[in-house]
Amino acid sequence: MTETRFHTLAAKDGQGRRIAHRFTPGAKDDGAPALVFLPGYMSDMAGSKAQAVFDWAEANGRACLLLDYSGCGESEGDFADGSLSRWREEVLALLEIHCPGPVVFIGSSMGGWMMLLCALALRPERRAGLIGIAPAPDFTEWGYSEADKAKLAEGEIIYEPNAYGPEPTPTYPGLWADGQKLLLLDAPIAIDCPVRLLHGQADPDVPHKVSLRLAAALHSADVQVTLIKDGDHRLSRPADIALILRAVAELAGAA
Repeated sequence: MTETRFHTLAAKDGQGRRIAHRFTPGAKDDGAPALVFLPGYMSDMAGSKAQAVFDWAEANGRACLLLDYSGCGESEGDFADGSLSRWREEVLALLEIHCPGPVVFIGSSMGGWMMLLCALALRPERRAGLIGIAPAPDFTEWGYSEADKAKLAEGEIIYEPNAYGPEPTPTYPGLWADGQKLLLLDAPIAIDCPVRLLHGQADPDVPHKVSLRLAAALHSADVQVTLIKDGDHRLSRPADIALILRAVAELAGAA
């Protein structure tokens, strides 16, 4: 298994963040795009989907980057300080080091929003493809009641039941306010690369209609949405992962 590396981001205040990541350069020098897996909210690169993509990349000689956002997994930092803008900065810094060419982003849940933000920050010729797994762009807008949004706007932390662990899931005012500045779904999204969106119709966290809204907003004509009737939010069953890897193989140009 490729060992975890750490990259320290420079910071104006001298408090650089050490970002944990794993990278395999791939064995094929054929111009194929690098794969970049972007985890969801409070998730990390140790998840089964990230590992499956990394294992596929190693087996097929493709470059692949996994990472933990600051405050998550093995990376340094306080999760309460996290934001989409902050985490995007970390992803782009690692891309500059490891993946200077074309990239296929694979974004899970919040990572589906992150992949859009990162793709928009790259030159169009570097956007080889996007794969959204229950993507959740704009969740700071549609994912909260008006009462909770008012509390967040006033600086209050919101806690919600967590179906995946014993502790409630927090939303911090800084992350919410940053997300509200980065909303995408209500305007055309100027991305023209191939896009594959996979979404469970039994997803209790992100309605599958979000993927349909995203498909409509993207400028690209090469957008396909796959709905899994009994699929949950995680989409981590063997059959779900097989669908993800099929999309990876397609967009990565595997023979």
